[in-house]
Amino acid sequence: MSGTTGTDSEDILGTAAAWLAEGETVAIATVVETWGSSPRPAGSRLAVTKSGRLAGSVSGGCIEGAVAEVARKTMETGAPQLLDFGISDERAWEVGLACGGKLKVFVEKMG
Repeated sequence: MSGTTGTDSEDILGTAAAWLAEGETVAIATVVETWGSSPRPAGSRLAVTKSGRLAGSVSGGCIEGAVAEVARKTMETGAPQLLDFGISDERAWEVGLACGGKLKVFVEKMG
């Protein structure tokens, strides 16, 4: 799914709710703050299931993989987490932040 409108965010929640209804364990990651350059705005969401299904996006690059890994741990423990990513300009392209931005992502288990 692409785009940055509220409708897309609602679609992610709808997809996550459908996965829950199917019996999946689901976590939602939401971008809560951004500074500088960030590929996805605040409010962007990523839904992750225990079985490995993904919908949406919070950043791309290595950050998305790191967020998905934390989401799996959150599903196991039930404890929400606030992740803080700050990337120097030198490493920005490696992890998917084009110009060295920062972002905070809140991860919580659904249901």
